[in-house]
Amino acid sequence: MAEQWTESNVHAGQVPERPAGARAHGTKHSHGHAHGGHGGHSHGHSHGRGLSTPTRLLGATLILTLGYALVEAVMGWLTGSLSLLADAGHMVTDSGALALSLAVARIAARPRSTSKTYGYRRAEVIGALANATTMLVISCVILVEALQRLGAPRTVDGRSIFYTALGGLLVNALAAALLSRGAGNINVRSAMLHVLGDALGSVGAIVAGLCVTYFGFMLADPLASIAIALVIGAGSLRLLREASDVLMEGTPTDLDARALERTILDTPGVAAVHDLHVWCLTPREPMLTAHVVHIQSAHGTDVARRVGERLQALHGLSHVTIQPEPPAPELVPLRIPGREKKP
Repeated sequence: MAEQWTESNVHAGQVPERPAGARAHGTKHSHGHAHGGHGGHSHGHSHGRGLSTPTRLLGATLILTLGYALVEAVMGWLTGSLSLLADAGHMVTDSGALALSLAVARIAARPRSTSKTYGYRRAEVIGALANATTMLVISCVILVEALQRLGAPRTVDGRSIFYTALGGLLVNALAAALLSRGAGNINVRSAMLHVLGDALGSVGAIVAGLCVTYFGFMLADPLASIAIALVIGAGSLRLLREASDVLMEGTPTDLDARALERTILDTPGVAAVHDLHVWCLTPREPMLTAHVVHIQSAHGTDVARRVGERLQALHGLSHVTIQPEPPAPELVPLRIPGREKKP
């Protein structure tokens, strides 16, 4: 008879066995994922109904960004500056991305249900993927427009660009400082990418404004835009790759699957391991499952517990699910009287 599943999430140093027929926790448990046999301990993934830190940070950043986008739009209209109007449009686009991040953060905070047993936390990865894609498109549009302006530079008001861009830089610096408090969240990091893109845009506009004002160098504006587009594009590609790896159930970059396998095989009582899977629900929540074959003299539950303890101690993995399996039965040679080989 096959042995039962054993979850080894080590907190108090021991893991009780799951009784036969035991059911998983109900959806109102503060546990972030459903497993039976844990008694009453919690992983700390409580889904409270209050606003989370990422939600508050994104909300404050959205107000700052949208508010100054309105200021830039008014200044661009009053001075006739196309570059300010374009930057205001960029900030409005970023405000939309921040609004998406805010909506995703609220969705991710929803408690798990019977149809979503992991909850909605991966929504933050989907939001980051959407934001990174948006920023990549925006950087391509900026690059194309800047290349066109190199052949036909436009006359702009350098002083208006300088002072308005300086104000934008201060606003973006404040927004980045707010978002840096939640940098461990991939959704917040995608929003920070937008804010940093705005900050780079402000720096480029400040330099361009100075060049236009004091040197009459009209090409400064498109040249600064090209540099900004390249930096934003590179950051977007990195974020796209990270979000895609999570959605494709890739091995987290800070974990080595071969080292994890060696750790399991070096555990006393382990004879073999197969079906080893390492992935993450979000970049902050790595998980591991594996089937472990134990030696004949060992007990499956004890072996599974030791494997979990070693994985947490050596690799920092706290969500480990191990299925112990008994070794294959040894075949006993069948001897039929009268058919033994004679010497």
